[in-house]
Amino acid sequence: MASLTSNPKVQLAATAVVSAAIAAGAILSYQRLQQDDRVSRLKRSIPQPSGSDDDDHAAQSVTRIGPLPKPDKEDEHNQALAHRAQNGDFDDELILEQLARNRVFLGDAGLAALRAAFVVIVGCGGVGSHACAALARSGLARVRLVDFDQVTLSSLNRHAVATLADVGLPKVQCLQRRLVAVTPWVRFDLRLQKFEGAVADVLLGGWEGDEGQRPDFVIDAIDNIESKVELLKYCHDQGLPVISAMGAGTKSDPTRVMVGDIGASFEDGLSRATRRRLKLQGVTSGIPVVYSTEKMGEGKAALLPLAEAEFQKGSVGDLGVLPDFRVRILPVLGTMPAVFGYTVANHVILKISGYPMDYQPAKARDKMYEAIVAYVQASEEKIVRMIEGGRTDVCIGLKVPITPGDIAFLVEEAFRGRSAITGIPTKLMLIRWKKPEETTLVRIGEGSTEQRSSNLRLRDLVCLTKEEAVRHQKKVLHGDKTLEDLYSREVIELVEARQQEAEAYERHR
Repeated sequence: MASLTSNPKVQLAATAVVSAAIAAGAILSYQRLQQDDRVSRLKRSIPQPSGSDDDDHAAQSVTRIGPLPKPDKEDEHNQALAHRAQNGDFDDELILEQLARNRVFLGDAGLAALRAAFVVIVGCGGVGSHACAALARSGLARVRLVDFDQVTLSSLNRHAVATLADVGLPKVQCLQRRLVAVTPWVRFDLRLQKFEGAVADVLLGGWEGDEGQRPDFVIDAIDNIESKVELLKYCHDQGLPVISAMGAGTKSDPTRVMVGDIGASFEDGLSRATRRRLKLQGVTSGIPVVYSTEKMGEGKAALLPLAEAEFQKGSVGDLGVLPDFRVRILPVLGTMPAVFGYTVANHVILKISGYPMDYQPAKARDKMYEAIVAYVQASEEKIVRMIEGGRTDVCIGLKVPITPGDIAFLVEEAFRGRSAITGIPTKLMLIRWKKPEETTLVRIGEGSTEQRSSNLRLRDLVCLTKEEAVRHQKKVLHGDKTLEDLYSREVIELVEARQQEAEAYERHR
């Protein structure tokens, strides 16, 4: 060992390695310092509100609504006017003059209904902010804003009213701050928190002082699927009028934006994921959504990959206002959230005012889902009788753990509304794919209290046409043919892929 360390060649090599490491560290440190300096200079270049210092404008906690930056003269004037207007010290003729164009369009009764309405907007980013601004300018008098996030630099390409001076403010405060300068009579109820099912009763409850009045409309402008599904499911179950905005990201064609039923929307990733979750919870239709039919193609923007390190560490961009808040890599053309937001607001205005609406209705498939449930039930009863030696008594009261929502999910989402064998989209049915190797009968209890059910799971079923299902039942489920005897390897692999997809989503039931 001593001879190695005293060897001039070894010493020279070791020196070279150490020198290279030091040089590399110095270069990386210098690059990091340069990056930090650029970021600091950019942040310092954002103008502060008149009369405020850095501490006043620092990023505020998302667990409370902090004070606005020290107001300038314009802010003071706007807030004073809003205080007067909301306390009745504002000439109603001035309000009606400002709303004159809406008044002649909607009529006196329609505008009066809008002015008396109460709307909740959940999500105050690009879509929600434009919807809010349009509703306020159109005559809505009471609006509750729900959002936990703050205005960032990247918000400014699509937010309706935010300015550089608003960076770091909660989005709900930003909207109130800017819109009182336009419509001082509008009352804002600001809720700086994330929507979750546990707080739905509070966030979607009555207006303060009139807790008995439910919202006339709820606007879903959330881009988080979990929260979105919780909100829509709650509104559906409670009978609250709601409209949901789907994904504006990666879209560029405003002529393809439309309003339709949640069960009929397509060519939209957020809509597809939302539909899947809702169908598994029994909500197959009845929720209007704003979505785009634009197809993706070569050269068009697409969702950018997020590095695994980002997922593991929750890394953020250097310009993020909140620490530890992950940056979403979603290309958004600034005009498209505005198109979505105004379409949402337009729907709400027409609904509340009672103006005639001629939207194209969604395809009604509920009867088809119910027919498929009945077919699955009958098919499972036949399988039980076959396994139990032809006994019919074992099928009395047999229950199948499949709902119309499950059927809708499997047919429309997992199997894309087509037969897995031929791709035919008509006369569709669901049936077991593999022949059971043992009994499918599940018994709980005894005698008159015994419950009988099938052990059927979503991932056991395949979508076929009625004719294909009859043949499959005869030759595979009740016969001696194997899947390989009847179907190609391509078909079998396709069915297995669709069933794996169903299994992944089955946990959301």
